[in-house]
Amino acid sequence: MAARRAPARMPHGRSPPLNAAEVQHQHQAAQAAQAAQAAQSAQQSQPQDALSVLLVTAGYDHTIRFWEAWSGICSRTIQHPDSQVNRLSISPDKRFLAAAANTHIRLYDCSIASPASIAAANGGGANANVGAPAQPIATLEGHQGNVTGIAWHCDMQWLVSGGEDGLLKIWDLRTSRATRIYDHRGPVNDVVVHPNQGELVSCDQNGSVKVWDLGQNGCSHELVPEEGVPIRSVTVAADGSCLVAGNNTGKVYVWRFVNGSYEPHQQIAPPSPAAAGDFTELQPVTTFQAHEKYLTRVLLSPDVRHLATCSADATVKIWSTSRYEFALEKTLVGHQRWVWDAAFSADSAYLVTASSDHVARLWELASGETVRQYNGHHRAAVCVALNDASLGGP
Repeated sequence: MAARRAPARMPHGRSPPLNAAEVQHQHQAAQAAQAAQAAQSAQQSQPQDALSVLLVTAGYDHTIRFWEAWSGICSRTIQHPDSQVNRLSISPDKRFLAAAANTHIRLYDCSIASPASIAAANGGGANANVGAPAQPIATLEGHQGNVTGIAWHCDMQWLVSGGEDGLLKIWDLRTSRATRIYDHRGPVNDVVVHPNQGELVSCDQNGSVKVWDLGQNGCSHELVPEEGVPIRSVTVAADGSCLVAGNNTGKVYVWRFVNGSYEPHQQIAPPSPAAAGDFTELQPVTTFQAHEKYLTRVLLSPDVRHLATCSADATVKIWSTSRYEFALEKTLVGHQRWVWDAAFSADSAYLVTASSDHVARLWELASGETVRQYNGHHRAAVCVALNDASLGGP
């Protein structure tokens, strides 16, 4: 038998060229392997990376957008076709997002690896996901108008909402039903859970600020700073020391909680909370004119050293709470239209804002400068939620 000639060796050690069919097959196999690896990587990294900082915005373009906080890349988009989104709130454990809209609240799973993250890992670009269908894990229905305020209870079995229908509702998330309903006697603009978890604080269009005792199952205090002037927003200090409210004319009102036996994070949950105690002795502290135009949001920082106020004048102002003097420290300038909402980082060093100019901004408080801008909304961005707290921290 004649000896076979050894195949000519390709220069520089390369293999012989493949035909077209082999090239296509090899390319498809590589793509499949890369996609599988990307999907696995996205799922594995989700709790450590994507969920270490959860930043979400929404508004009048009927989309909910998840952002990579430091890169400014939109990593996930949820379509919300039947209504604008009025408010957003992330659960303390970062598992769920509550989106308040017209007549309903929807809950979404934050831990699902989005097609965008997979596409980005596969070379498709992080904005490849322009509106992936996402089904809510629950829908809370019962309000007769816009839901304007939402807040989580610390054990995440309960969600509180307020609406234009003048009602406050406490929802049992295990059944998606409202277990308690309180009549505010006026359209509700905002509601928060007191850090003691045994009280709610809310405000309305009639100019009232109300404190609700869950142990007594009713309103324990009503404050009316200025009759007939709507209170737009309320915030309670993380240490339970004070309550701040802002109204339509740009005024801010501050009260101090006194004579209370406040213990943070005690387990007081409806429908049968433990006795809340006397947390609601309120002492007026100060009133000041924060803005000359409509005030949209007041928010105390987690360390209770600063108060942020947002306004129709397109600015955000940062006030020092030292000695309850509320001296103006900085005015954050950059938005072109109304600033609707704000959220502090857990360390109180940064603030995220949402505006009618379609943009959200990340501000560094020390410098007062914008360090990141989030572009993608096609209409007004009116709400933002941020949770970058360490779940293993104190």
